Amino acid sequence: MNDLWDGLVQAGWLVITLDPELVEITLRSLQVTLTALVIACFIAFPVAALLSVRRFRLRRLVIAVLNALMGLPPVVVGLIVYVLLSRSGPFGVLGLLFTPTAMIIAQVIIIVPLIASIAHQSLRDLWAQYHDLLISMNATQGQRIRALLWDARRALLTAALAGFGRAIGEVGAIMIVGGNIDNATRVLTTAIALETGRGDFALALGLGFVLIGLAVAVNLAIHRLGRTEVEGRW
Repeated sequence: MNDLWDGLVQAGWLVITLDPELVEITLRSLQVTLTALVIACFIAFPVAALLSVRRFRLRRLVIAVLNALMGLPPVVVGLIVYVLLSRSGPFGVLGLLFTPTAMIIAQVIIIVPLIASIAHQSLRDLWAQYHDLLISMNATQGQRIRALLWDARRALLTAALAGFGRAIGEVGAIMIVGGNIDNATRVLTTAIALETGRGDFALALGLGFVLIGLAVAVNLAIHRLGRTEVEGRW
């Protein structure tokens, strides 16, 4: 119990004093995750809008596959990206393996289905309300998509924050494609696993506090933006 208490005290001190190693790892985590989030949103939002406004033969199948991919095991994603980026893989010549770029690619693959599925649910309901109006105005497909994306911006931001929460806590795929290299690809989750194995519980707990803080901040933002609290009632 004393060891645990000492570790908590040291971890709190590292956070308060902004330990350089802790800050470096945190900033790298945010850089990788935010970059992946922006790329994923540029892919997921148009796909979700297109599935809402356009009817085609395999639409239901595409939606079902998209929803199924939400549960795609991250380690499998990491393995696939590793094989593609390895020296013997088709993209090995790019030399991206064990770099932040490889980590971003893995995170994008993981969170695109999640963001697209959440966004599609909101856009589908909004399209049901705007369908007759936009059809009567003879709006083109591009205009319909832009109108939906703009009016659903709050819901889309909530979907993006959900993707951020999923990406920032990812460890399996990131460990495989990033290699957890010091001063290069080490992020919060992989650093926590490493420092725990080393027995440096103070730094591991400090990193854990930062990760928990980010997760709580994201959930509070989702709660705020989703307006789940109405007139003082939950």
